[in-house]
Amino acid sequence: MRLKGKMFMAVGQDGNIFHGLRHPRKDLMDLFGVRHASKMYEETASGKSQHVGYVVGGRWISVYRVTPFKEEE
Repeated sequence: MRLKGKMFMAVGQDGNIFHGLRHPRKDLMDLFGVRHASKMYEETASGKSQHVGYVVGGRWISVYRVTPFKEEE
């Protein structure tokens, strides 16, 4: 079975995991019943900032893209 589009998962600051997100920002705002989410950034070793998730309803949530694991034998 092949799913169309990208899939995401998120991990909250308290360890809660949210699976099956298609539009992470929108889906998380709907889940927590809020109308605003701020981007969350992380500084890399080279000193640059990269977007890693969202702050939704006072919760820090890291977002990850889910990719299929395929291994040739």
